[in-house]
Formats: sequence, C-alpha cells, structure tokens
Amino acid sequence: MTKACTVTQLPDDTSLDAATETQIRQDLTLVALGKRPADTALRVGRLLDVATRTWTEDQEIVMKGRRIAYVGPAGSYPGEVGHRVHEPDLMAVPGLGEVHKHIESSHLTPEYEAALVLPRGNTWTCEASHEFSNVNGGRTLDFWLKARAAGSPLKIFPLPGSAVPPTGYEHGGGYLGYDEQRAFLKESLMVAGLDEVMDWPAVWNPENPSYQRLWGMIRATFEQRGVVEGHAAGIRDMATINAFAAAGLASDHEAWTVQEFWDKLSHGLFMELRPHSMPEVLAGLLERGLQDWSQIAFTTDDRSASDTLKLGATDHNVRLAIENGLAPEIAIQCVTINPARHMRLTPWVGAIAPGRYADIVLLSDLQRFEIAKVWADGKQVSEGKTYLPEIPQIDWPEWATKTINIGRALTAADFEIKAAPGRQTMQAAVLRPFHWADDFLTFELPVDNGLVQRDGSRNITKFSIIDRFSGKAAVSRMFWLGTGPRTPKTAVACSMAHDKHNIWCVGSCDEAMATAVNAVADNDGGWALVRDGAVVARVRYEIAGLMSRRPAEALHEEMQALYAEADKIEWMYEPTFSPRWFPGFPERLAFATLTCAPWRWVLVAPSEHAPEGFVNVQTGETHPVVW
Repeated sequence: MTKACTVTQLPDDTSLDAATETQIRQDLTLVALGKRPADTALRVGRLLDVATRTWTEDQEIVMKGRRIAYVGPAGSYPGEVGHRVHEPDLMAVPGLGEVHKHIESSHLTPEYEAALVLPRGNTWTCEASHEFSNVNGGRTLDFWLKARAAGSPLKIFPLPGSAVPPTGYEHGGGYLGYDEQRAFLKESLMVAGLDEVMDWPAVWNPENPSYQRLWGMIRATFEQRGVVEGHAAGIRDMATINAFAAAGLASDHEAWTVQEFWDKLSHGLFMELRPHSMPEVLAGLLERGLQDWSQIAFTTDDRSASDTLKLGATDHNVRLAIENGLAPEIAIQCVTINPARHMRLTPWVGAIAPGRYADIVLLSDLQRFEIAKVWADGKQVSEGKTYLPEIPQIDWPEWATKTINIGRALTAADFEIKAAPGRQTMQAAVLRPFHWADDFLTFELPVDNGLVQRDGSRNITKFSIIDRFSGKAAVSRMFWLGTGPRTPKTAVACSMAHDKHNIWCVGSCDEAMATAVNAVADNDGGWALVRDGAVVARVRYEIAGLMSRRPAEALHEEMQALYAEADKIEWMYEPTFSPRWFPGFPERLAFATLTCAPWRWVLVAPSEHAPEGFVNVQTGETHPVVW
C-alpha cells in the first residue's frame, strides 16, 4: 500500500472559483493515485458510463470531499479509504441536471427546492433567472448562491436574466446590460451564461429600444465564453430559424411539433424538450430514425411544488421519455451529459467521473426509473423520497423579503376606467388570454355613472397590472375576454406575473380588485382570492413575491385551500390558442402576462412610453384602452 501524504485542509468548493478549483484538482490527482487517502468508496452493482452509453459491473466510486477521485472495478483503487458502502443490488447513474428551469416556478426558496428535488434525482440546476432578476436584478447572484454557501447540496448554476426588463416598454426591479452581465460572469464559475433571450424583435431590429442592451449582454457572455440561451417561441419559418441561430442564440425550449423541433435541431440549435411536447416529438424523432441525441436535453422549465410532489422532478421527464419509446440510456444522457456539455459544465457535473461532484442516483429499476437513494457532494442525501440532510435556516435579508412597493393602499377608484363626457357607450380594446393575433379585439361596452362597465353576458371582465416596484401606486387596466370571475364582488390577484412580475388582478368589481391587491401586498407577495368583498384565501410568496421559505408540503396545503375556495366561484372561460388554457380557476393568467414573442398587444405597468400600459411589443405602438 502506498503511504498517504499529509495535506492541509482544502478550501470550500460550494462556490466555484479558479484558485479553489486548482487546489482541489491538485489534491484529487494525488488521491486518484492512492498517494492521499480518500473519504468514501461507494460500490455498486452496475454503473452507467454516459459518455459511451455502456454499463459496467461491480464498480466502485471513490470520493474525496464533495468530488469523485476514482472510478473503476471493485477492489482496484490503490489507496486508503476512510469509509466503504456497498450497494450490490442498485445501479448508479449520474446526478440528474436541469438544463433550463425556473426554480421560482416551484415557489420554494433554493434550500427547500433542494429538499424537494434531490430525492427525485435532481442534483444540479441551470437556473433561468429572469424571474428573480426582474424583481431585484442587482442581487441575482447573491440570491442564487446563498443556499449553496449555507450548505445546500443542490448545485445551482445561475444564468442572469436577459429579459430585465423583458421589453423596452417595461421598467422596475433593476436593469441588466453589458456591465452587469460581465460582472456576473467574472464573479463566479457557477454562472453558466445568459438566460433565455426572449425578446426576438429586439435582437433582429436595430430600431428596437432594447437592441443595444440585449446585444451588450450577448457580447459580455461571448467575452467570457458563456452560453447564450434562446427562446424561439413562435419562430417556425426557415428564414427566422436561420436568423435566430446566426444571432448566436444557442438553444430553444419552445418547439411544440416534430417538424419545428427537427428544423431547429438541424440548424444547429441545442433543443430542450419539455414534457408537454415530449410524446409527440419523441414519436416523430424515433420514426425519423434519429441516431445522434447529443444535441437534445429534457427540460422542466416550470413546475410547481404541488406538481413535483405528484409527478416528480427531472425523474418524471426521464420516465415519460422511456414510456414513449426512448431507450433508458439515451433518456439518461438527455438529463446528464448532454445538458452538461451544452452548458459547458462537464468539469463538475453530468457524469460519474473523476473531478466531478460526487452526485450519484441509485436506481432499483431502470425501465421504471425507480430511485432508491441519491448521493450528492459525496454523501447520501435521500432514502426513498425522504431528504436526509438538515435544511439550512437562511435569514433572507430585506432585499429578498420586502419587494412589494405599491406606495399606498389601493381603492376602487384606482381600477375605474372613465368614459368620455356624455357617452352612453364606449369602444374598448379587449384582449383574450394567450392572444397571439396581430390586432386586439374591439367591443362596444356600456357606460354607467361616467365609468365604462364590464359585460358578463359577453364574458368580458376587467384585468389590471399594478406596478409593485416604483411606489407610485401606478395601475393599468383594461377589459379582457373569457377569463376571471363571473361571481359578483370577486377578484383574484397574484405577484407572479411573467416576466416582469408586477401584480396582476382580475375581478368582477373594482372594490374586490383593490381588496385582493392590498392583501397580496400585506403578505409581501403571493395569491389573494376575494369573494363577497372579503379575502377567503391567501398563499404567501414572501420571498421576492415569487417563493416561500418552507417545505413543499406546507405550500401545497396552502395552494389546495386556495383551489378549494376557487371551486366555489363561477369563472368565465373561452378557448384560446394555448392548449394548456383550461376552464375554472385561471391560474395560468400568470403566464398570460408574458410580453416576449409571439405576443403582440399586451398590458404592462404604466410607463412614459405607454401611460395606459397598452402597447404592441413587436412595434412599440400604443393605443387607448377605450375611445
């Protein structure tokens, strides 16, 4: 046996930097040679090498600190090991990774997200941070690296938001451009690149007010050899696909059909496939005989804590792929080595190999992708669905907890839409959720006591965006079709409103809307449901108005109470372009406030450019909400 060399305590590697990484690699080199002792050896029945898509039998994974130092046949390691674990009946695959996920969509802070997803195999996440970035852009890295520094085993690789603001016609929550992106990339090796570039009109059109800002962020990312993530929603014609790829936008997760997916894949885009498109797209790719899957990853994008408890995390994506005919080994590549290569993170994640973090998923059944145990950072972190480590208790500062600044309590008058003097009716611009047509709808609406009224008989209600950043009590309001409550004196409001995350509110009367918005503000964010003029349900998102610092089960219980109260209300509904727009409680209105392509006419918070907040984000044109 080779005598072990002594070594001083190595630096902590929860947040990556080049100096620390060099010291760790120097130590791992000697551990791999058996010249310094290892901490742990995990011996498994089978191990998947994702680089070659082959299985090897009776392997041992030797770890030092949080990293893997050696992988080989059982008994082949030449050095000393402090602790040995043998799992002869389990199969080892790498820790699963999210190539593109908004952790904010779980509505859990990162330390509680870790407790939810690690037992489900997800050990690393590329955090698409245009949610938190739009709330407090300057604190983006402070927020996403804090839980890891406090001891959370989930690796979060932040991508600061490109969409801060989402369009040139929005404001608040900070501003990210060339200088900010350059500073983020220089601060930590954990920063993988630039979050999904969503404002396609601002990329191709030099006249767009966001053109210089966006290209500045792209330039800063290129300078530091980061990845520029794309968002090609609605881009299907060949000329625009070519232009999108030529712009250096490296990926897309918005393809809905086989042909769209194939066209983008064959033009150099790294394709990130979401579960709702997976059955159709996988069937089409298999039918076409696709041989090389290295340019494909499975992505969650958005999934609530409630849905993760029910379906799973990245493991759900793998099971769905296997159920739809993909070989398990390829499916595993699509959530390990493929996304790691694309995001240029292979020195740290994506494979069970030396130098990588010791993140290992132990399977009891490959075809059903049943997870028995998960290791992360060189330690077992789950048994079944039970999370084993202590969750770090983080005292989140006020820049994370006090993000709702309306300026004062709102009243019914803030939601009134005044008619021109002497008019009995007014023409009104009306939007429908997920309204991707070139023009808005127009309806003639009644006037009562000088105010333009809703028309429940035609499914027309009132929708509003409330500026939660400036403290000016700025409210935009207009009429929407086919959504919101028909029940009198009812409203729902929420501080999650993609992607600017101002507060949105829809209601059957102005007083109820004011009550709902004030309740959201009092909670520092979240949901509020008002019926008969009183708040009947609340959900707290007290961190950035997007997340809550508590277990997933507690948040799920509160959401179920909201749904139960919502079931007592009659909701308007009309089908629209989105196949995920359903009757009942209009939870997906949080996504109907998007302003990225392929949206045209949208309602945003009032600004100098659009005082009423009604603007065409493709052209910059504005229009009165009534006339």
